[in-house]
Amino acid sequence: MTDRKAQLAENLAKVEERITAACTAAGRKREEVTLIVVTKTYPASDVRMLSELGVRHVAENRDQDAAPKAAECSDLPLSWHFVGQLQTNKVRSVVGYADFVQSVDRSKLVTALSREAVRTEREVGCLVQVALDAEESGRGERGGVGPGGIEELGELIARAPGLRLDGLMTVAPLTGPYAGRQQAAFERLMDLSTVLRSAHPAANMVSAGMSSDLEQAVAAGATHVRVGTAVLGVRPRLG
Repeated sequence: MTDRKAQLAENLAKVEERITAACTAAGRKREEVTLIVVTKTYPASDVRMLSELGVRHVAENRDQDAAPKAAECSDLPLSWHFVGQLQTNKVRSVVGYADFVQSVDRSKLVTALSREAVRTEREVGCLVQVALDAEESGRGERGGVGPGGIEELGELIARAPGLRLDGLMTVAPLTGPYAGRQQAAFERLMDLSTVLRSAHPAANMVSAGMSSDLEQAVAAGATHVRVGTAVLGVRPRLG
């Protein structure tokens, strides 16, 4: 085993321990929480090693980095999640490899994703990105729709050919009433998920929590946590 692979294995084991402990504390089964490793800024060689270590879900937030990496790793048994703000001019590329787009936050994006999914005969799982720093029907600083926009956007996705409404995603907000209150933010997301599932029972994914706050997300009921730094290390500065 190479030094890098050994380091990844050690980091993965530590994250696994954290998730397991959080599940135990919350009275949940470990299999209720899926780990998504956020591989942004890291090379395809790391993705390959992660796959060899048993990782099955990886996430990227920039198409220009993700597309060549996904192509290089197309032989691996991985599900790819796109988690960044997505411009419509990148949709054709993203639909080529992404199994899930977690950052759906406007109707124009739904239309573009649907058109491309139909063209390529793919089904793409979509999560509504919820901005808990936004006004009820506003938009967040880092993308996402306010809680008041979830129902309408969810209906659009559910009706769109080639798309599947899978649930909700959020990033713990840096501003607004939930700033510094990750647990409260994630509990609010769970409440919103309950409302969504009353109309769309299969939309049961709740993607929340990252390296620093995965325990709070698990405690609140998240089904998926997105962990990057705790597995791959501190990212090099871009510039």
